Amino acid sequence: MKNKNIICVGELLIDFICSDRKVDLSEGINFIKKAGGAPANVTAAISKLGGEAAFIGKVGADPFGVFLKETLDKEGVNTDMLIMDKEKNTTLAFVSLKDDGERDFVFNRGADEFLQYDEIDLDKIKEAKILHFGSATALLGGDSKETYLKVMDIAYDRDIFFSFDPNYRVDLWKGRLSEFIEVSRKCIKRADFIKVSHEELEIISEKENLEQGVEEFHRLGAGIVCVTLGKDGTFISNGIESGIVKSIKIKSIDSTGAGDAFVGAYLYQLSNISDCKKVREDFDKLVEITTFANKVGAIVCTKLGAISALPTLEEVL
Repeated sequence: MKNKNIICVGELLIDFICSDRKVDLSEGINFIKKAGGAPANVTAAISKLGGEAAFIGKVGADPFGVFLKETLDKEGVNTDMLIMDKEKNTTLAFVSLKDDGERDFVFNRGADEFLQYDEIDLDKIKEAKILHFGSATALLGGDSKETYLKVMDIAYDRDIFFSFDPNYRVDLWKGRLSEFIEVSRKCIKRADFIKVSHEELEIISEKENLEQGVEEFHRLGAGIVCVTLGKDGTFISNGIESGIVKSIKIKSIDSTGAGDAFVGAYLYQLSNISDCKKVREDFDKLVEITTFANKVGAIVCTKLGAISALPTLEEVL
């Protein structure tokens, strides 16, 4: 891979989405199988735009793992570092929307938890231009957490551009919120680029005010901070200048994967800049990049699915 490549580390899993309306999982009968995992979605977004993306993670050597690998392969993602575990099953998530509007969620964690550091090709890691970490499950514990943090150390030590999306999921961190905050802040200290929702910003920074929350991220050591605000746009900051980049007006059908598409679009553009570390100093360029990423996220919201809704560069332009 050339030195334009982006490597994304984290989970690749199956989402079983209940298509029966307003039922809990005990009542649900019909489920739709979808490829899931935020960092995997990011790689697909980059590849669909014409970038070079590779994925690091672990799935089972079972039919679900085969389906997930084939999904990424079809999108042009490099899966050389996707481990197919013969002893562990692929991680599965089941979700339905209950009558009261709340989600019913069951998470069967499998192979993604057991990604070991010695299974990773460190030479390829060191060749990367950008390393992206999406942490919905990676920081929960197990071998993957240790591996995740060690790869972050490589990114930091070799001055590789380091992107982080904490990807908070309330169902996964019940009773462990303080742990989530602590480990997220540890990652933010080293990150060149961070994408969070307003909710994640408030939780991790422990500040209710948007600007104060972003200032706290910069105080910790963050470089570029993007806070996605839905229809209200995206708040961006480089620690010196800040502002809101307007969202694209659309009729949203399905917002699944829009945040991952935003991150993928952002990293795709950064990979095309000779020194992406220096782009932090050019606020006008950050506005331009954010505008493009907002467009990609908006397009995804006009279609069903996450990976299937991703646009090509031609569609965006």
